[in-house]
Amino acid sequence: MDADQALRQVEQLVIAQTGERLSELQQTILRQVWLGSKYFDIADAYGCTEGHAKDVGSDLWKLLSQILGEKITKKNLRQVLTAHRHGSVPPEQAYRPDFVGRHQAIHRLSHLNQQGATAIAIQGEGGLGKTTLAQQYLQSQNFEIVLELLMAKEPDNITSVQRVVEEWLTRDLHEEPGLEFGISLDRLKRHLQQRPIGVLVDNLEPALDQQGLLIGKHRQYVELFRVLTDPRNLGLTLVTSRDRICEASFNLHHYRLSGLDVEAWQQYCQLQELTIDLKVLEQMHQAYGGNAKAMTLLCGSIRSDFGGDAAAFWQDQQQDLLVAADLHYLINNQIDRLQQLDPQAYQLFCRLGCYRYQTLATLSKTGVLALLWEVPVTQRRASLMSLQNRSLIECRQGRYWQHPVTRAAAIARLQPSPDWQQAHRHAAQYWSDSVQTLATTQDALQALEAFYHYKAIQDYPQAAAVLLQVRQNQWQQYLSLGSSLYRMGLHQSLVGELPSLMAHLPCDRSYCELQNILADYYWSTGQIRQGIALQKDSLSLSTQALTAPDLDLRHHRHFQIQVLDSHLSLGLYYLDLWELEHSAHCFQQVIEIATQTDQDHWIPKASICLALVLTHLGKTEQAQQLATKAWGERLPKTEQAARLAFFMQLLGQTYTALGDLSSAHALFEQALTVAEASHYPHIQARTLTGRAVIHRLQNKFAAAVTDHDQAIALLQPLNATCDLAEAYFQWGLTYQAMHQICDRNQAFHQATQLFTVMDAPCQVQRVLACTTLP
Repeated sequence: MDADQALRQVEQLVIAQTGERLSELQQTILRQVWLGSKYFDIADAYGCTEGHAKDVGSDLWKLLSQILGEKITKKNLRQVLTAHRHGSVPPEQAYRPDFVGRHQAIHRLSHLNQQGATAIAIQGEGGLGKTTLAQQYLQSQNFEIVLELLMAKEPDNITSVQRVVEEWLTRDLHEEPGLEFGISLDRLKRHLQQRPIGVLVDNLEPALDQQGLLIGKHRQYVELFRVLTDPRNLGLTLVTSRDRICEASFNLHHYRLSGLDVEAWQQYCQLQELTIDLKVLEQMHQAYGGNAKAMTLLCGSIRSDFGGDAAAFWQDQQQDLLVAADLHYLINNQIDRLQQLDPQAYQLFCRLGCYRYQTLATLSKTGVLALLWEVPVTQRRASLMSLQNRSLIECRQGRYWQHPVTRAAAIARLQPSPDWQQAHRHAAQYWSDSVQTLATTQDALQALEAFYHYKAIQDYPQAAAVLLQVRQNQWQQYLSLGSSLYRMGLHQSLVGELPSLMAHLPCDRSYCELQNILADYYWSTGQIRQGIALQKDSLSLSTQALTAPDLDLRHHRHFQIQVLDSHLSLGLYYLDLWELEHSAHCFQQVIEIATQTDQDHWIPKASICLALVLTHLGKTEQAQQLATKAWGERLPKTEQAARLAFFMQLLGQTYTALGDLSSAHALFEQALTVAEASHYPHIQARTLTGRAVIHRLQNKFAAAVTDHDQAIALLQPLNATCDLAEAYFQWGLTYQAMHQICDRNQAFHQATQLFTVMDAPCQVQRVLACTTLP
């Protein structure tokens, strides 16, 4: 097994148990540890501290130890994973050919049996293969005989326990039953304690009530199970059930069976002579949670209905995960039973379908219980336990989720009900209430979930309110969620969402704010002309609103700020288009308006921006005056630096252009420290580009290239077209200074392509002018 195979194996285990994928750093650590690298080398290659790599590695080993049931360390990783992959199991010939992917389960059953367990309950949702596993395992062991009891699917049809014991004694054990049930049980007990006998009690859940106890009509089964679970028995009893068995008098070990891993699905497909693209297979596997029954049904449908074309099948199937009749029955049969036995838990199950389980793949217990809003708090936990005991919700380390196919069944029942609207509203409220400060990307993504809930029920004003809700963020600013998402580089998914949202809103204050936010999104992704159009429209609406005779003071101040913000944003947009005269005019407008009102704090920001534009226009004396004033009077203190990092790096660019490299370097270093500490990727990248220019001017080319590389690596996944185009241009200038013309031309080509996409002809001319230089 190589490093990539080990990584796939671990990812499948983690996804099956937690529903979440490994982070990029976790993947790097696992692969490099497999190859024998030390933490120092891993940290150096990834670009983090050695201490951070060790912390992440330690958490990963703890997680794997919990999943595999034995201690995992950096030293024994290869040994344990290799053993786990091949497993200590009976020979393959003991099992039928299509029995795949259960090495770990067989190993676990053997381990429990070796530790003294004489009765094990295999629990899991329908279709996992509980019965197949139990049958195959019992048949592979050296039992003299295997007794089987298949419980009826309906409680009224369950065979009486007296008849079951009589049948076992007469047909299988060749002994007459007693005249009384107790005598028959004693005779069965004697056989179990004197001979190695295997017993399978299959599909027990119809005989269980809401609490996981045997139903009153068949309480005599308690006596049978006391005999079957006696620790003095020489054989092994396996019980399969969708529901957890909660009879305290049973000496029963529980084993929660998980879905098959994707490698097992792949192996099964190969046995069925089907060739399926791994990416498509992984999507199918994830959607159905590795369910064994789903695997067989899907492969059959691919062969019979789609001529073996798995891609065409999945394109059609993924829109309706329950389209297969057998699978539909399998899932809904269990849900119908829940509805009958535990209506409150059924209600929770259906409501849980409103959660997306996408960006945030799991929920906290609070998030789950928030959907039982009409139930007293003290009674809510029982419903959650009911779902867990019936394997209708997944749980790992206090986090909960529904598999896509289970969620599809929940949504099908929730959508037509009155709970549809209420469930989404309470879920949205939970997400909003769970975040007080946007200190991390996780906080921002968590707060954003509320937006999707309101969108799902077409409550567009509330969806807009989620994006406009102001919280303190990690830069010590009180900004809307929409603006904070932009600063964190998490706004890309909303670029397509906001226009459709705004189409359903009136042209009021909220609409203007969203225009401003969307314009910044467009600016970041290189759609500057669209951003300019939005800002101009917002500016017009805000200016018009200020003339309203009945406008109160609070709203007057708000629209005044909107006007200043739009002018400042337009100045920055024009700067990235290299339309410098337009840019300078916009910044001058901010200064004039702020001077005439009580918005003095806008003046330093606009002055810093204007100073940079003036350096590009060759007006160095004016630029120097503005920069000196900004540096002398507004040098950010530590607690202010987080809020002003963007303007610090702009001021750094100005001082670079003015030749004051010492002041520029100080500003860049301060901005970089803030950006790295607070996950502000745009600023981090822009600052690295600015520092690379200083290195170039000082002929420190190796350091310059390193900074260029890091800046571009940060910007590429953000789709930050404007900043990326400038980064490539400056990179090209560095290669030009190094007389590496081929590399220069390649970097300039990249910059020109991006500037062309941005519809920035002045920027294209700027690059071409440098290209003609030797």
